[in-house]
Amino acid sequence: MKGRWAEDVALAYLQAQGYRLVARNKRTPYGEIDLWLEKDGTPVFAEVKQRASSRYGTPLESIRPWKLERMKKSALYLLGREDVNVRFLAVLVHGTPQYWTIKLIYI
Repeated sequence: MKGRWAEDVALAYLQAQGYRLVARNKRTPYGEIDLWLEKDGTPVFAEVKQRASSRYGTPLESIRPWKLERMKKSALYLLGREDVNVRFLAVLVHGTPQYWTIKLIYI
């Protein structure tokens, strides 16, 4: 998997920030959740985006509105209920496995 290293980096970074992994690459009828995490009792669903350069846009620019809608539907599907506070997170990795930067954005 081409972007596996970026997911590994993102997961390690989030775990160092106190997030606990629930599941990784979880498939639903609406799409795939890259990282399903939990922090302080709150479910957090993360989309990891990696770009080696900005030639074709930034990692954030690659997260389209339809992707956010699919993430929301996937989260509701996985949780099985709607009465839960949920957070959505974009983990933006810019660079290569040798040198990278990371940025977190709540979406």
